[in-house]
Amino acid sequence: MQAAQIIRKKRDGAALEREEIFDFIQRYSRDEIPDYQASALLMAIYFRGMDARETADLTEAMMRSGQVLDFSGLAQPKIDKHSTGGVGDKTSLIVAPAAAAGGLVVPEVSGRGLGHTGGTLDKLESIPGFRTRLGLSEFRQVLRECGMALVGQTEELVPADRKLYALRDLSATVESIPLISASIMSKKLAEGIDGLVLDVKMGSGAFMKRIEDARSLAERMVQIGMACGKRVRALISSMSQPLGRAVGNALEVMESIETLKGRGPRDLVEISRELTAHMFLLGSVDASLDAARARFDAVVGSGHALEKLSQTVARQGGDPRVVEDYSRLPRAQHEDSLVAPEDGYLAGLDAETIGHASMLLGAGRDRLDSVIDPGVGLVFEKKVGDAVETGERICAIYSNDRTRVVRVRQMLRDVTVIAQEAVAPPVLILDVI
Repeated sequence: MQAAQIIRKKRDGAALEREEIFDFIQRYSRDEIPDYQASALLMAIYFRGMDARETADLTEAMMRSGQVLDFSGLAQPKIDKHSTGGVGDKTSLIVAPAAAAGGLVVPEVSGRGLGHTGGTLDKLESIPGFRTRLGLSEFRQVLRECGMALVGQTEELVPADRKLYALRDLSATVESIPLISASIMSKKLAEGIDGLVLDVKMGSGAFMKRIEDARSLAERMVQIGMACGKRVRALISSMSQPLGRAVGNALEVMESIETLKGRGPRDLVEISRELTAHMFLLGSVDASLDAARARFDAVVGSGHALEKLSQTVARQGGDPRVVEDYSRLPRAQHEDSLVAPEDGYLAGLDAETIGHASMLLGAGRDRLDSVIDPGVGLVFEKKVGDAVETGERICAIYSNDRTRVVRVRQMLRDVTVIAQEAVAPPVLILDVI
């Protein structure tokens, strides 16, 4: 089939046939179709959309571009979690070890930073020596030994998504329900899982800005998963402000470890507990949400979840001493502050702008070949609902290039809203599907 004909057909609003989708994805995976034609098809899909059948076909085509794993030899339930991405979203580093400590196997295939949102792989690679690229045999072995593994796509596993994922970021086609659905579900269905909990972010810092769009995305992914015989549940959660306090790779690793030590910020603990609890339910480890939440609290309180993270870091080549010695993580040279201009209550922190500010510091990438600075970022000492006094620090700014700090501070100042009346923290869990 001619790639240009397939692009033209979607450009004109027609539905693509299953054979056309499979042909395009297979040939693109083999480098027989150039990036510029793949970008053109992505843009056509972005504007014209895909119906449920096309999205399912695209998901399967991407899944079958590489190997589909089979972990049936492992006795425990295989349950994964995936977030659609947000600012300060480091829940994978908390949820995976907690779920593994609670009796599940978690074969998590994650992605890199996309646009203004951070990526789990970038956070993990701020740990000295940590390897996110494992061969499939080693992936299986890490799962057997640790009950979890945190890896990226490889040439063997969903190679089509690995290529398209990077291309979407660079061609401004990220915010598309069919493309997001196919990207996430192709990776997850290729993992050999029994069930999946999805964290669909909604708000200024998410790709889905409206609750209606977040719900549509959640429903589409749940439908795809259930059609493939998987147990799937989706939580819709708020991303109007950063999750937790840290935004930046090594900073988020430290905050994740602190959370596994029982010292995490309220919102990060809440969403991590809920996601893990739903994983326990899907894996039939617990029969009620209350029991599943209690299991999360128990594995964190006992230190068992932290042990799982340390074990996995060591097994994947990282330095497990970072769990107790944060000086082994990359650190920025300079520390500056954003302070409150008046007394009041913090009423707004626009997550998207904060994500772009962290990118400007070097914590994210705006091009495929951009090099991430793992030590830089932001740490918010105040969140929405907190009282502030004039001159009190709202945010610490960590940088290695101080020429960027003036612009970053202004970006943060522009989106920091202070009210005179008390403000309630935002509701975190908006819906469950």
